[in-house]
Formats: sequence, structure tokens, C-alpha cells
Amino acid sequence: MAQIKEHWQNYINGTWVDGGAGRIDVVNPATGEVLAQQALADAADVDRAVRAARDTHLSGALSGLRPVERGRMVQAMGRFLLEHINDIAPVLTLEQGKPLWEARTEIEGAARYFEYYGNQAETVEGRSIPLGAQYLDFTVHEPYGVSAQIIPWNYPLEMTARSLSAALATGNTCVIKTPELTPLTNAWFAHAAEHVGLPTGAVNILCGLGQDAGAALASHPLVNQIVFTGSVATGIAIATAAARNVVPCVLELGGKSAAIVYDDADLDAFESDARWGIFFNAGQVCSAMSRVIVHESKHDELVARLSKVAQGLNVTDGINLPEFGANMGAMVSTAQRDRAEVMVQTALSQGAQVAAGGHTLNRAGAFLQPTVLSAVRPTMDIAQQEVFGPVLSVLPFSTDQEAIEISNGTDYGLVGGVFTRDLDRATTAANQIRAGQVFVNEWYAGGVETPFGGYGKSGYGREKGREALWNYVQTKNIAIKMRG
Repeated sequence: MAQIKEHWQNYINGTWVDGGAGRIDVVNPATGEVLAQQALADAADVDRAVRAARDTHLSGALSGLRPVERGRMVQAMGRFLLEHINDIAPVLTLEQGKPLWEARTEIEGAARYFEYYGNQAETVEGRSIPLGAQYLDFTVHEPYGVSAQIIPWNYPLEMTARSLSAALATGNTCVIKTPELTPLTNAWFAHAAEHVGLPTGAVNILCGLGQDAGAALASHPLVNQIVFTGSVATGIAIATAAARNVVPCVLELGGKSAAIVYDDADLDAFESDARWGIFFNAGQVCSAMSRVIVHESKHDELVARLSKVAQGLNVTDGINLPEFGANMGAMVSTAQRDRAEVMVQTALSQGAQVAAGGHTLNRAGAFLQPTVLSAVRPTMDIAQQEVFGPVLSVLPFSTDQEAIEISNGTDYGLVGGVFTRDLDRATTAANQIRAGQVFVNEWYAGGVETPFGGYGKSGYGREKGREALWNYVQTKNIAIKMRG
């Protein structure tokens, strides 16, 4: 096992500091043992971090740089992560539970965000607007100032990188509140910021409880923009606090995403999509394939296939899984695992059937069997509510219109999927699915370059792609009356 230091601190205004709220235990979910202690911030710590970020922004030390210079520093942060991947990956696995190879994949994904947005820094350009010979009119895009970023526990490296890289590239300074369950690996962003020479105060990282530090950050009067990924309830609370200060938010609030599998779909290929779609990171993915809506003629065959996929996974301590393969680690905590198991049991009481899994493993740690449920009806809780665990619900349909109605029949709308050999059917369905991103014949198709965000209670705003840059800048118009 990797050696982990016992006490981790917060990073405020270029200094490592303890927290005013004491310390919190970070638990290894694969064993239930305490891994380390993390400094816990209070409202006073949050205030110091925000003011440090504000001072740095007002100084122009970051926003006043030529964009290409900022971009090069942002790119270098990504390279720093890759250079230290062997140090970061074990810590990420031990605090979050995912297989070691998945941890490495996450770090590589985080580095990719810095590469992409570092390259985009000098492309944020204004335009001239013709108003006649007597005027010179043009627009400029200015950073908001202090970007508050509240990070989820499922991808603590990649989700931080997604917002931090875009914010820095556009000249914003940042205060990051790490998740209480998985706070440790965010320390490497502070190391990266120092390594590449970012101005002191440009990046501040602290861990605190949501109701304390998170609430203080979301409501702070000197915060100019907020990015949040997490639950609907917390997203509403953050948006409400931000509204009181008239501060814009980007909210990514999860989903109940569905893959529609038509009768002509390639089921051999779909098995791989399901493996990635619902069992990667133990199903703790906002855009997980939590529902499969399959044509009734293929229902029984697909249930059998998916059950075989689930039963074929090696579920064990992620630190012992260094190689890519058919395996799955622990969930992030026993509380999260127990919540998922209760949802499965509720589904059974409502008439669903277990085709595979359905229970916790008889061993220490937050392990849940990869689970496939059949006989699921669209109105069941399991078909409406986000499980955030390795639980797949299979629902049959008879007509194409019914498939769309089932897919759109939740409050969410993050992503959707269409699996068919018929291009006309695929494009028709993609146009009708109420979601911010639709995958055709490959779940998770796309990349950093493609915009991502939800409809309905999945939130608003877009992350990834060039679209994300506009979250971090506001447009100013300058109109000049020419003399002569």
C-alpha cells in the first residue's frame, strides 16, 4: 500500500494552513480504515481564501497577462499532473475506492482539460460592430473575478480540472472547496500552481463541510461566479444563495440517463457500452447509463447478456487492480453503498426482479455487487431517482414513441443514448431525447472538446468544449464617437 502522510492541510493565499473547524477523518472505503486527517475549513477560512483570490484578481497579476502566457501556465499544470501520476493515483484510489487503473485514467483526463483550455486561452476574442463612419464599436470579454468551485467526490481530480483550467485560462482566480470524502488529491493542484508560477492567491484549495464552508463560499459577497456539481437539493441551495448576490452559476446536478436499444442494435458491442456506462467508477457517475430501454423482442436476451457482464466483474480493493480489465472497486462510502442497496430493495418491493447482484459483499469495505434489475416499470422509484451506484434498470418498450416517452419520463435530462444500425431512426430519436448530450452507438462518445450539461433538474450551463469558456467571462461593449 502507498504511504500516505497523516495530516493534510488547506492551501490559502500560497500557504498551507490548518482549518478553523479542526480536522476530518478520510476513510479508505475498501477497508473502512482511517487513511488520513484533512484540515477542515470554517467560514473565516473561506473568507480569507475569497479575499486572497479577490486581491490577486484586482492586482491584474493573472488577468493582465497576455492570454498566451496564461495558457502556457495552464498547459504546464496538466503536464505537472502527468509527471506525478505515480504519486497521485494511489492516493486517489485509497481515498475514493476506484481501481488504480481508473485513477490513472482520471488523472490523464484531468491533464487533458489543462491542455485543452490552455490552448484555448488566446482564442477568446471580441468583435467589432459597424455603427457607421462616426463610431468605433467593439466588444471585449473580461473574467468575472473570483470563481468559487464546489467539487464532487466521485471524480475529485477531473471535476476540479474541468472548472479550474477554464477559469484560469480566462483570467479568473479560484477558490476550490474539495469534497469531504475525497479531499486529498486536490493538493496537487496547489503544487502545480506553484510549480508553473501562477500568482499567489490565484488558486486556493480548502476542505470543509457543505453546510459550513460550502454555504459560506456560495453566499460570499465577493464571489463573482459559482460552479457546482452534485445533488439537486444542494444545487438549489447554492443557486438560491447565489441569487441573493446576483451571481451566475453553472450547475451540473446528475441524471437518470437512459440508453434506448432498438431491435436492430449490435448487442455484442452494447455489452461493452454497458460495462463502461454503469459499472465504471462503481456507477458513481453523473452521466451513468442507469436505465436501459430495450425493444421487447430483445429484452430477455439483453437481460441475460447484461447479467453475464455484471457477474463477470472482479469486485475488490482498487489498490490491487493496476491493470485495465473487467473489474470494479469499492463505492466511496458505506453510507453511499447502503443507500444504493436500500433503493434496490425498494425496487424489489415494487415488483422489480434481480437478474444479477443486488447485495453488499460479505467483507469489509463499501462494496456492492454489480446489479441488474429487470421487470422495472417507468413509474418505479428505481426508474425515476438517481442511484449513483452500480445498479442498472432494464425496461422494455414496444414502439419507438414509447421508448422516447420512457427516456424523457424523469425530471432529469443530462445525457441519453441511442443504439441502432438505422441512421434515420438514430437521428430522429436524438432530436426527440430531452438531454444535453446524446450518444449514438457508443456511450461516453465525445471528449473534452464536446459541450456537456443538462436539461431539467440536471442543471444549467455547459462545461467542456468552447462553450464552457463563456461561463467564466462577461462581455463588455465599448462604443467610441470619432472626432472629425
